[in-house]
Amino acid sequence: MNEKLKEKVQESLSSVLPITVIVLIISITLVPLEIGTLALFLTGAVLLIIGMGFFQLGAEVAMTPLGQGVGSKLMTSHHILLIALVCFLMGAIITISEPDLQVLADQVAAIPNEVLIWTVAVGVGIFTTVAVLRILFHIPLPTMLTICYIALFLLSFFTPSDFVAVAFDSGGVTTGPMTVPFIMALGVGLSAARSDRDGANDSFGLIALCSVGPIMMVLLLGIFYHPTEAVYETVTITPISTTYDVVRQFTSAIPQYAEEVLVSILPVAGVFLLFQLFTRYYRKRQVLRMSVGFLYTYIGLVLFLTGVNVGFAPVGSLLGEGLAQGSLKWSLIPLGVIIGYYIVRAEPAVQVLNEQVEELTGGTISHKMMNAALSIGVACAVAVAMLRVITGISIYLVLIPGYAISLILSRLVPTVFVGIAYDSGGVASGPMTSTFLLPLAIGACTALGGNVVTDAFGIVALVALAPLLAIQIMGLLYVRHLKAHPQPSEPISDDTVIELEEE
Repeated sequence: MNEKLKEKVQESLSSVLPITVIVLIISITLVPLEIGTLALFLTGAVLLIIGMGFFQLGAEVAMTPLGQGVGSKLMTSHHILLIALVCFLMGAIITISEPDLQVLADQVAAIPNEVLIWTVAVGVGIFTTVAVLRILFHIPLPTMLTICYIALFLLSFFTPSDFVAVAFDSGGVTTGPMTVPFIMALGVGLSAARSDRDGANDSFGLIALCSVGPIMMVLLLGIFYHPTEAVYETVTITPISTTYDVVRQFTSAIPQYAEEVLVSILPVAGVFLLFQLFTRYYRKRQVLRMSVGFLYTYIGLVLFLTGVNVGFAPVGSLLGEGLAQGSLKWSLIPLGVIIGYYIVRAEPAVQVLNEQVEELTGGTISHKMMNAALSIGVACAVAVAMLRVITGISIYLVLIPGYAISLILSRLVPTVFVGIAYDSGGVASGPMTSTFLLPLAIGACTALGGNVVTDAFGIVALVALAPLLAIQIMGLLYVRHLKAHPQPSEPISDDTVIELEEE
């Protein structure tokens, strides 16, 4: 376990380090920061690295086996209502513990945290059920996605504009390091019990549909919920004179987040206990291992949220305000390109996805090609997001064409690529997007006097959109390769090759 923890901390270091270096360079060249503020940021970065390491290991050890166990048991049941109820409860309960969602909720001043979190949790629960029923009833994923996204955009026209960007952001943040391992494992557990040729392909796509639920529910919230107008003010950081002041800032915040995390993670632990009591699915050694995993998840989540809210996000907001001054504001676009490029390359989950696609295509689409495509896609997405902050152009001008193209592509590429593409949207919009890019955009928008909820929010949604286009374009290239070379080496499987050649 210790070696595994070391590996996860190293992965977290590779994720946080590029952003830390970029911030240091900006603080030296463009936006000077006080030494105390910089000390807060660096301390927050350290807590973020350690917290993410603990959290990712805990989620892997506890969430993945729990998801596979629930999925395989559900397939033995012939009661559709029971399956639907269990999937709804599991999707909702897991989402409540999602750290990226809690970070987003802290940024949305117009809606109380509890209201937003529970709204999103219900959405994930509903669409977890929809995603599982799709697998059971063999409904094509492209058809489901087309119907869902047409419904989303139609619904968004009846929703106040202040809610639209937040709604699409919520779809990206909910598929984070807590939710993804469980839902992916649930899909593997469900599809593994099927013997048909589409079983493996159907293990992809759950994340895609679970991302739809939060968007739809927040759009509905915007129609029926009327919050008081929120005012986003300039971020102020408590003056730091000594290293003791830095330590005191973090230690005073830990009890609050420890209590919040305990409340959010207890329901998940309760589900695990009830599942084990009723099914006796896990052996004693695995129960002990998963219990340690829950402890690691708790410790990691407390450190993660403390580091983000005390040191990391406030400095991101301050940098955004500094960069928005005068003609310097246009530097946000090239900086967005650089940050976007390195953020997605550093995400550990993205590297796992890239290896999966390389194996799936027998090396035709290499790990290196995937890295390049995703990095360029996300870099462009962040640049467009920063352009929106500066100019205030509507998010519809980006989302509607982007999703229209991605839905058209979903009809032209093999189904398995559609599932991977839409799943990867949630993977790409990882912790760094909500903890640094969003505060950076909010800080810049505040300094420019723009509308934060319409101009700054939406950055997570754009980052989540980029892989949809990048990976499906890769899918088109793969289909062309198959047509040019009818006998590729090391194909996915005979059935899958037949299916790809037919398409």
